[in-house]
Amino acid sequence: MLETALKSFTTFFATVGPIEAAVLFATLTPKMAHAERQAIAVRATLIASVILAFFTLLGGPILNQLGVSIAALQAAGGVVLLLIALDMIFARPGGAIKLTAPEGAEAHTRDDVAVFPLATPLLAGPGAMSAGILLAANAHGEPLGLAIVTGALAAVMALTLILLMMANQLNHVLGVTAQRVLIRVFGILLAAIAVQALFNGIGASGLIPGAAPLA
Repeated sequence: MLETALKSFTTFFATVGPIEAAVLFATLTPKMAHAERQAIAVRATLIASVILAFFTLLGGPILNQLGVSIAALQAAGGVVLLLIALDMIFARPGGAIKLTAPEGAEAHTRDDVAVFPLATPLLAGPGAMSAGILLAANAHGEPLGLAIVTGALAAVMALTLILLMMANQLNHVLGVTAQRVLIRVFGILLAAIAVQALFNGIGASGLIPGAAPLA
């Protein structure tokens, strides 16, 4: 139970990216009033939470209806998470903040950044959606397992809201170096989780005779 909770929290924290989102939020809203920034943070977090909860709870059944096996989901999710982890570890431009150059340009010209780019694709991006589906699939439909995964998501989103509300202070206190160190640490943890998911998917697929999914 504790292992599932820690794995779920670490995976969601790394893929949602509360620290990176808070830093970018501060750069997108430098001239906004404090109350307006708070309202945007709350709205963006709520929207992202609904999107991620939907994919976490219903993404697996939808893929199952499409004929996608748990093994394929584990392997694909592992690959996606590994790519995100590599971006975090090597601090590749655009990787950590999950915005392309055109998206970044559009974000700076919008008056309301709550839905785009904050809620999606920053918080509820492809990596976080894939992580939710993968973690729920690993619970194998057990109510307790799903509750733990959902609870971990709720905890990460609550932490995200707090960091968004403290975005300016966080930006000044941590500084660029500390932010990058934290991102790299969680990138390494996410890479290990991603590779394990890939191993599990390959083991469960039956492609390699005698291979069995790892615990």
